[in-house]
Amino acid sequence: MREQPALRPAVFLDRDGTIAEEVGYLNHASRFRMFPFAPAAIRRLNDAGLPVIVVTNQSGVGRGYFPESLVQTVNELMTHQLAETGAKIHAVYYCPHTSAENCQCRKPKTGMLDRAAMEHALNLQHSFVVGDRYGDIELARNARARSVLVRTGYGEGELAWHAAKWPIQPDFVAEDLSKAADLILRQRK
Repeated sequence: MREQPALRPAVFLDRDGTIAEEVGYLNHASRFRMFPFAPAAIRRLNDAGLPVIVVTNQSGVGRGYFPESLVQTVNELMTHQLAETGAKIHAVYYCPHTSAENCQCRKPKTGMLDRAAMEHALNLQHSFVVGDRYGDIELARNARARSVLVRTGYGEGELAWHAAKWPIQPDFVAEDLSKAADLILRQRK
């Protein structure tokens, strides 16, 4: 009988507003702007042996704002830019659907995390979800992972205008992805 690989924790990152500037619907690759602190933050997570996986809703595809090929192009651009600095994204999962389609992959549903866990032997309960929207906090709760809300992207506004009404609060709040990486690495000790 073959031995099952040990499940390991991962860090799931939202793309827009967390790794890169939030620009609304990113409808052209030239609009992709990675935060300057993102590569070093991801590299520190890599160095700690944590798989870093991007999970992103891209409903602009389902709405007809841009083709699915653009999402793939931007994800390849991001992965390439990170690789140039020695940072590695282990996988990228995206949901091209609108909320009306009620798919299982759209955050805060756990389809993307479930697939990643199966494909990469991950323990979701010991993982972290980092993002700038309440949906990322819900995703973490639904997957029984820990959540980090960053203040970049929509994060600051989400905290200022909506957090008091949220039925669940983030496990942690960080200024940006760099501070989130610091927090995650401290939690693992």
